[in-house]
Amino acid sequence: MKLFVGWVLTYVLCLAVVKKMWSSRYLRSHLTRSLYMNMLSQNQAPYWEVSHQWYLCDKEKLSEELEPIFIQSYLDQETQTFLNRSIEKSGWLSIQLYHSFMSSVFSMFMSRTSINGLLGRGSMFVFSPEQFQRLLRVGPDWKSHRLLDLGAGDGEVTRVMSPHFEEIYVTEMSQTMIWQLQKKKYRVLNIDEWQRTGFQYDVISCLNLLDRCHQPVTLLKEMRSVLEPTRGRVILALVLPFHPYVENGLRMERSYQDSETGPGLQDSPAEFRTLGDGGGKWEKPAELMEVNGIMWEEQVNSLAAVFQEAGFVVEALTRLPYLCEGDMYNDYYVLDDAVFVLRPV
Repeated sequence: MKLFVGWVLTYVLCLAVVKKMWSSRYLRSHLTRSLYMNMLSQNQAPYWEVSHQWYLCDKEKLSEELEPIFIQSYLDQETQTFLNRSIEKSGWLSIQLYHSFMSSVFSMFMSRTSINGLLGRGSMFVFSPEQFQRLLRVGPDWKSHRLLDLGAGDGEVTRVMSPHFEEIYVTEMSQTMIWQLQKKKYRVLNIDEWQRTGFQYDVISCLNLLDRCHQPVTLLKEMRSVLEPTRGRVILALVLPFHPYVENGLRMERSYQDSETGPGLQDSPAEFRTLGDGGGKWEKPAELMEVNGIMWEEQVNSLAAVFQEAGFVVEALTRLPYLCEGDMYNDYYVLDDAVFVLRPV
């Protein structure tokens, strides 16, 4: 106990010293601050130099059914705003040190998702309002009745979709994230409740969830069963290359490299951390989705067949970066998403 208290006091003292240095003339030098922030962000390239790669697709490698419905996306203003805000927040050294300290303390008994919800950090970005509207082929004034967002996190992605719906329902496993969702006035359903509400949904969003659940095929069929049969749509995002893994007994997480907040540059089981109380075990899901191929386009073609078996046809698709706010180590984190609009058949 004394050792722990001593460690906490040392950490706080270091935090105070660094904060004082940050506000002193020493780090007010523009050159010194630039060099220091470059050190913190390691060698991460500015997003405007690499962002064109996030949206590339060789349409000739898509199947005959998918090639004409591919929507070419690009770095728009909303995405730039998220990245610029993330870069700015990663430069708040005292706040980042505080987050790092609190994460170290709470990680002994809380998952990373729950810690982020408690601290209000690590927000995700999947698509902008304009990209969402282009995918659904609707205008800014389009309105519908019910939205269900599965695994909504802190609700920031839900917020992009919410202006188009009268009723918004969400699910989430992390209690601290549920608090964030309730503060935003969304209707939170239990993870075993949304299938049995007695009503149907006009749009169901399932964003970066299929590769982290035990029964992805069952989940697809359950979404099909509660979707409005004529105008209903599923908007589904999936990180590629496809690596389905589930953590046994704990909240499923993505954690990469040495990051504190979320997605990194690679996605493989060896790079996942074991988080939460008592540890956990990464294992393959109970149901396996048959996703073949190596290249992004090949896996997209294979996924279309998986969706068809579950009762869907792909109506539109695009390639987007799955972004997460940065930390002391990187300005932001990015993974490679395929985003589909599915229509029930």
